[in-house]
Amino acid sequence: MPMEYSFYVFPLNKEMIDINDIEIVVANAGHVKYVDEVLETINHAAKVRGTGIAKRSPEYVKQKMIEGKAVLALYKGEEFAGFSYIESWSNKTFVANSGLIVAPKFRGIGLAKLIKRRIFDLSREMFPNAKIFSLTTGEAVMKMNNELGYRPVTFPSLTDDEAFWRGCESCVNFDILQRNGRRMCLCTGMLYDPAEHMEEK
Repeated sequence: MPMEYSFYVFPLNKEMIDINDIEIVVANAGHVKYVDEVLETINHAAKVRGTGIAKRSPEYVKQKMIEGKAVLALYKGEEFAGFSYIESWSNKTFVANSGLIVAPKFRGIGLAKLIKRRIFDLSREMFPNAKIFSLTTGEAVMKMNNELGYRPVTFPSLTDDEAFWRGCESCVNFDILQRNGRRMCLCTGMLYDPAEHMEEK
């Protein structure tokens, strides 16, 4: 996710960070060394926010990297700064961008938006005809989705792939989803339908 911003922030460690020193790359087998750090950062953020999150195993995230279905933000080419990955559902007719996270040291400089844009672009490259959807409780993510052309939808408008919905079982809010017959939960469903943007192109 390309860099249009160039400014400085002063994190708690007083180190000056220039966002232009952060590169967002498509992950590959050489990046699997970051898997544990990625998952630790995601799980810690979920605990701090007190929100639900569908848990993923180290093997699952590793496979996403090997398949080139993930992006990593690396500070000065080495230090982990952020992450997101792609999941495809319903015979590749639906795609979800998941696991968006920014390491604490790099928050507040606009990095999440750059990662979101890069994983969105990668999804469009790999699955040009797929509908891209998002389930989130985060206002910031909703705003980013909106800027990319997503629109709010009801859950029945999303994939009916049972494998996707099983992923929600590890979320602390899963009982709410069940009680509502999988039609609503605390998350907001958002959808980008490429067919709706053909005229704009």
